[in-house]
Amino acid sequence: MKSEKFCNNCPRMCGVDRVDVNGFCGCDFNFKIAKIMKHFGEEPVITGTNGSGTIFFSGCVLKCPFCQNYPISHQLKGNIYTASQLEYSIYDLEQQGVHNINLVSPTQFLHLLVPVLEKCKGRLSIPVVYNTGGYERPEMIRKLQGLVDIYLPDLKYFDNSYGMKYSKADNYFDYASKSIQEMLRQQPECVIEDGIMKKGVIVRHLVLPTLYKDSMKLMEWLSQQENRPLVSVMRQYTPCYDADKYKELTRRITTFEYEKVVDKCAELGLQGFTQLKGCETLDMTPDF
Repeated sequence: MKSEKFCNNCPRMCGVDRVDVNGFCGCDFNFKIAKIMKHFGEEPVITGTNGSGTIFFSGCVLKCPFCQNYPISHQLKGNIYTASQLEYSIYDLEQQGVHNINLVSPTQFLHLLVPVLEKCKGRLSIPVVYNTGGYERPEMIRKLQGLVDIYLPDLKYFDNSYGMKYSKADNYFDYASKSIQEMLRQQPECVIEDGIMKKGVIVRHLVLPTLYKDSMKLMEWLSQQENRPLVSVMRQYTPCYDADKYKELTRRITTFEYEKVVDKCAELGLQGFTQLKGCETLDMTPDF
């Protein structure tokens, strides 16, 4: 049997020995973390009044050219952490009064993260949030059962060709859809107490220029799930970093494009969150 050091955390199944070679994600075998902070830029049920205790992991299994966290996802800014240091940081965030522990882009570190969560979970009095770009192996998500209370995945593309074009991810929807179904199996019910989410799944979708029809197909798929998640339809797309490599991505989305997707959600009876016009900036992106 292969040692777990031969990385197959994500659907790319690199199989590389990350002790010696970095994976597609850009990471070696150690935790790399860019920022640990109280974060106030998530959905209201995640942020609350005290903030979300957010841990931004460096690297990413996707290569979206418009990523607002580009300095850490592509340029790998961050510092090496041991498992013990991460465990301490989790407890420290809890002591600061945050509403949850929010793990942002953790997929590339699942081989290290599961043991840390197994140690921490019994001591934590607040939920653990798994905040992901959606490109996951359902087999790996199953390893998180009992360790994650709230899943917060992106669902970016229905048409796999867009996943390959914009995120260098083959079969994006095939993997993301199956992984979200596994998340919904683990957390079939959204539990919100005093305005703060305790359990459940929120599926995020960032509407991209020209792709609103693809977005509407994603909403149709979500509406067909036996256990419907909450849906967060985001209008915050901002042309930045490498977006200018694609002519169609060099503008913000229009009100028409965004409202077509929101109207589709209403038609299908999906519930969740929308964003006000004017959020299309990098103001809520932490300084990495």
